Amino acid sequence: MIIFFSIYFLMAVAFGTYIAWSLLAKTRIQKKGKVLCAAAVVGIMFLMPITILLRKAGHESALIESVVWIGYVGMGFLSFIFCLAIIRDIGRLLAVIHRFLKRRIQKYRQLEPVEALPADPSRRWFIGYGVTTGITAAATVLTGVGVAEARSVPDVKEVQVPFKNLPDDLHGFQIVQITDIHVSPTIHRPFVEGVVDTVNQLQPDIVAHTGDLVDGSVQRLAYHVEPLNRLRATYGTFFVTGNHEYYSGADQWIQKVRALGHDVLLNEHRLIRHGKGRLLVAGVTDYRAGNFDPGQASSPKRALKDAEPAHVKPLLAHQPKSVFEAAEAGFDLQISGHTHGGQFWPWPLLVGLVQPFVAGLHRYHATQIYVSRGTGYWGPPIRFGAPSEITLIRLVSA
Repeated sequence: MIIFFSIYFLMAVAFGTYIAWSLLAKTRIQKKGKVLCAAAVVGIMFLMPITILLRKAGHESALIESVVWIGYVGMGFLSFIFCLAIIRDIGRLLAVIHRFLKRRIQKYRQLEPVEALPADPSRRWFIGYGVTTGITAAATVLTGVGVAEARSVPDVKEVQVPFKNLPDDLHGFQIVQITDIHVSPTIHRPFVEGVVDTVNQLQPDIVAHTGDLVDGSVQRLAYHVEPLNRLRATYGTFFVTGNHEYYSGADQWIQKVRALGHDVLLNEHRLIRHGKGRLLVAGVTDYRAGNFDPGQASSPKRALKDAEPAHVKPLLAHQPKSVFEAAEAGFDLQISGHTHGGQFWPWPLLVGLVQPFVAGLHRYHATQIYVSRGTGYWGPPIRFGAPSEITLIRLVSA
């Protein structure tokens, strides 16, 4: 923990220093003001890990919830500030390169250089304040739009997944996926109720709940997840664990989710007979579950043990990384979440560096994989460029 906070502190100081000096460099604000700005950035960045530790230690209050909101929204706001500052600095760099090349061309052509007008300090300061104000205003608007998007109940996204030789009885079979709700100090019961009502209106054949339901203990969040017991599907609701279940007490949450009427698949499968069609729905524990409990290590092959023949074999797996083993095991389709689609820009670019697929329907060898952008959000209550979703997956004949 000491090592983590030491590294985090150094990163926070570097981040705060860049934002303060980058935004205020062309203004009349003195060094003391820039130091205070950097300190404020560092303080906001530390609110998130501190509140996480306090909640893990069992400290819950209205004050802590308020601090959580300030820390998370502040982190989102600073992310937008940082990105806009980077864009501005890239623009400045391109301008410097342009001037350099222009002088080289003039020298090569033996042209008389055009003498620049003497710099006007007042004009430079005015432009500096204007750019700083513009970046701050844009980040504020983006944060407001992102919060409004994240806090609303997601729209339904319909996805058709084609299969060759699909029996007529399975054509149109409906799987509704919810994932990454992340019930927490900023996501409460009303949001869960809205999700449940939307899912039930779709009249699914099965509900696939692909993990990361919570960020907190059963004791603190049981009331807020209770509406999930109203989920209705022809053949039931199936749940697999995500990494955040293991951060929050996986065994207790597995028991609670079962009590809510979900069929928890821990490297297991269930055979569904739909008319003359047979669908084998399997589920694995989180990709990194073995790091927390070796007995729950993720295994798509184990999930197919003693499986009967089926026309379609979908695998519920929280992380897209499971697709490599899923394809080797012989699954036709993997349904995943975890990535949040990046949640808000520019994180989709970084998520793509650590996950094989970020969002949408893809194919890996003979296995198709659908990755949801998530039903809720994690950390900053912001969605921008990666809207949340409740996914209606419909099996169709190719």
